[in-house]
Amino acid sequence: MPIRLSEKIEQIIRRAAGISHGPVVLHEPFFNGNERQYVADCIDTNWVSTVGKYVNLFEELISRTTGAKHAIATINGTAALHICLLLAGTRTGDEILTPALTFVAAANAISYCNAIPHFVDVSPLSMGICPEKLQAHLEKIAEVRDGECFNRETGRPIRAIVVMHTFGHPSHLDELKQIADRYALKFIEDAAEAIGSAYHGRHVGNHGLLSALSFNGNKTITTGGGGAILTNDDALAKRARHLTTTGKVVHPWEYFHDCVAYNYRLPNLNAALGCAQLEQLSDIVMKKRVLASRYKSEFSPVKELRFFTEMDGVKSNYWLNAIILNNPSIELRNGLLKHLNDAGIMARPVWNLMNRLPMYASCPAADLSASQQLEASLINIPSSPSF
Repeated sequence: MPIRLSEKIEQIIRRAAGISHGPVVLHEPFFNGNERQYVADCIDTNWVSTVGKYVNLFEELISRTTGAKHAIATINGTAALHICLLLAGTRTGDEILTPALTFVAAANAISYCNAIPHFVDVSPLSMGICPEKLQAHLEKIAEVRDGECFNRETGRPIRAIVVMHTFGHPSHLDELKQIADRYALKFIEDAAEAIGSAYHGRHVGNHGLLSALSFNGNKTITTGGGGAILTNDDALAKRARHLTTTGKVVHPWEYFHDCVAYNYRLPNLNAALGCAQLEQLSDIVMKKRVLASRYKSEFSPVKELRFFTEMDGVKSNYWLNAIILNNPSIELRNGLLKHLNDAGIMARPVWNLMNRLPMYASCPAADLSASQQLEASLINIPSSPSF
């Protein structure tokens, strides 16, 4: 009797992970360096909060790693994206272009600015925003007047575009940047999942006005919870640091705050963990790329699906590996997910499309056919660098 597809997938995952029995987690942290030493140093010196040497060092290491001139560490990636949107000039009632196939944090950050997510479709090649479909959509609904883009159908300004690097795979940055410039849109990268990924030899996060990173516990490297704002603009960096530090004016002893701002700075404890993690980033990404190569080889004979791989000209960190059914089917997808999880293998579907969530159901949306196909066919499989 032929082996069922669910059993094939289970066997492949166990072989690739090197775990023949027992649970296989989706993604766990990889602590193999100075984490314990640096965190203990914070405790021993009593510098555990938002002031301490590791915060500054972490920001320096992020800048060195990504090539961005400035990095401002934050409590999480959502906070980083929120500040990016504010610094890009987002105002109440603005529309912000963002993929429907994304984590809810992106749409939430837009909402924090009292702006409106405007959902666009993704490319099957990158899982990021599709340039061709974006161009066609904007030709249909957008016009530029006096250097500002407007939605002809709603009358609202379209202020910016948030380009996500899904599961660490770089998006079509050159093409999307050209479209953004053509339509006077501020260009923001949601690189939350993409530390260690590069587009044509340049680390992601350097192609727009501002970018956001995440260091959540399940990311390629982690600070437990944390994020960062990247920018190459001196004035924006200074403003980002001010807004994330409660708008406090620097003074030896006085508490004076000159604007409504946010308590978004990363504590020293978390930054210490992040410093030790960044020291190992190249090794971690190499391990994850080796795992992806094993998956690619193992899944190649399976005719019912394909293993998702990076586009030409980019380098992905393969944060979360993904298999995609050739014939999209929610029922088959859910059946495979049930089998894998029942067998102790942590597998997950892609996020529900943002326009299907109740709080975003009335937001503007383009044709989302590619996103809908991925929603019905994509399964994330175990991706830990320790495999």
